[in-house]
Amino acid sequence: MEDTLHATIEGMWLAGVDEAGRGPIAGPVVAACVVLPPHHSIVGIADSKRLSAVQREQLSTQIQLEAIAWAIGVASPREIERWNILQASLLAMRRAVLRLHITPHQVLIDGKFCIPNLRLPQRAVVGGDASEECIAAASILAKVARDRIMRELDRLYPQYGFGQHKGYPTPLHLERLAQYGACPAHRRTYAPVAQMRLLTTCAEVPNDG
Repeated sequence: MEDTLHATIEGMWLAGVDEAGRGPIAGPVVAACVVLPPHHSIVGIADSKRLSAVQREQLSTQIQLEAIAWAIGVASPREIERWNILQASLLAMRRAVLRLHITPHQVLIDGKFCIPNLRLPQRAVVGGDASEECIAAASILAKVARDRIMRELDRLYPQYGFGQHKGYPTPLHLERLAQYGACPAHRRTYAPVAQMRLLTTCAEVPNDG
C-alpha cells in the first residue's frame, strides 16, 4: 500500500475507520479508528478478512504499539435494534474517532457513507480496507476487539457457542437459538431471532379452537 494517502501526505494525521460485526445476529458492532505514522515497521497490514486469527492478533498488538493514536467504539445490540445496523455502525465509528487522544486532519471511512455529526474533514472510501493502510489497520483492531467481546459473551452464555461462530448465523448457532431461545446478546430485529421469538410467543398463546 505504498501509494495510500497516509503514506504520501507527510505531516498530516490521517485516521482510518472501519467496523466489524454487521452480519452477525448477536453481539455488538465494533469500530476502530487508527492513525498510523508515515513510516512504521509493521509488515502485513491488510483487510482483516484476508488474515488468519493469529495474524490479526499479532498485527493488532503491533498496530497498538506503533500507531500515533487508536481507539475503539461499540454500539450495543439494543442500539442496533433501535437505529438499524448502518446507523449503529456509524455511531460506533463516531465513538471511535471521538475517543482518539489527538484530532486527526482527515478521517477516511471504509464504505459509502461518512459519519454523521462529526465535525472533522472526512471521506468515504469504497473498498478502503483494501486500498488504505490506515483503514486496513482499523479493520484489524475492530475485528480483534469484537472477537474478544464474543469470547466474553461465550463465557456468559456458553450454550450458544459464541466463541466459535462469533454471533454469525451458522447452523450451530441457529440450532442453539432454536433450542434455548434468544439471550440479551441477540439482535432481536434480525430475521432469525425475530422469527424464533415469534414462534416462542405463538407457542405460549393457548389455542381455544
